Amino acid sequence: MKALIDRLAGGEILTLEQWQGLFERRTPQDEIYARNLAREICQQHYGRKVYLRGLVEISSICKNDCYYCGLRRSNAQCQRYRLTPEEIFESCREGHALGLRTFVLQGGEDAWFTDARLCEIVRRIRRAFPDSAITLSLGERSRESYQKLFDAGANRYLLRHETADETHYGQLHPPELSLSHRMDCLRALKDVGYQVGAGFMVGSPHQTARTLAKDMAFLQEFRPHMVGIGPFLPHHATPFRDEPAGGLQDTLFCVALTRLALPEALIPATTALATLEVSGRDAALLGGANVIMPNLSPAGVRKKYLLYDNKRAFGSEAAESLRLIHRALAQIGREMSLSRGDHISIAAKEEHT
Repeated sequence: MKALIDRLAGGEILTLEQWQGLFERRTPQDEIYARNLAREICQQHYGRKVYLRGLVEISSICKNDCYYCGLRRSNAQCQRYRLTPEEIFESCREGHALGLRTFVLQGGEDAWFTDARLCEIVRRIRRAFPDSAITLSLGERSRESYQKLFDAGANRYLLRHETADETHYGQLHPPELSLSHRMDCLRALKDVGYQVGAGFMVGSPHQTARTLAKDMAFLQEFRPHMVGIGPFLPHHATPFRDEPAGGLQDTLFCVALTRLALPEALIPATTALATLEVSGRDAALLGGANVIMPNLSPAGVRKKYLLYDNKRAFGSEAAESLRLIHRALAQIGREMSLSRGDHISIAAKEEHT
């Protein structure tokens, strides 16, 4: 498998069978080799920097009923909230004062956030903080909606594809959601001009080596600017409440392979990974990841935005959280960066304009 890992790192486009073989026949030694190689490649492109994005979880209200998500509309136990435009702005203002230069507005598919309301929120943030990047992670919307939000000042959009296998997609989602529409949304986002993020869960119910192979083949073909990969974690109020969580080593292997396949990608060490294992975030950062997202949401709502059980938090106050992050990164030889942290291709383009 080391030879195939080297070929992947050399830019080779792998077949589905080759990807599947990597997952089925890898050894612990192969995993270590891939993670070490991924760390080297990440540092070749981004140095030792780990980019911070200020996360604002704007709403726990969602119209969808995805089988794995704690925010699903059928969950009567979920504590629903919706931040006001002023609360969203103030969260970004606090982050900007701390030095953060990327803000991620994330939430369920909440119908209250119409194009008009969201565009006004984005425009206000853009006017106040013109040196900052605005990332949205608000689910499936129309191409026209994506265009309006881009024109208002949004730079990036995160939309995890969750699985690139149609049958598996149907096993994770209700019938009204489809893989084809999710892929149409991702393509529309790229066409509009966003820096686009995709991604998937590792260890989700019904996942196989073949479905993972399809995920990796899709990422290698689509070439998103950002890739979010984390373990599946069950939530007690979903149909998957009794399913086992995804594995740490499996997730770290996927992170490493993603770095090898997409050497310039921005890859977060996710909160889900840190929830699964306290050392999980550091392990990801030492194996190809280079982004973390401290939470800027008002303290009173952070425990209400629960996609899965036992969500881990890093510091109850934003400034203290940054101090802890700086210290933790220094201990593993990484450097905290508060810059926008654009994808290399975008940063290079702006340098020449």
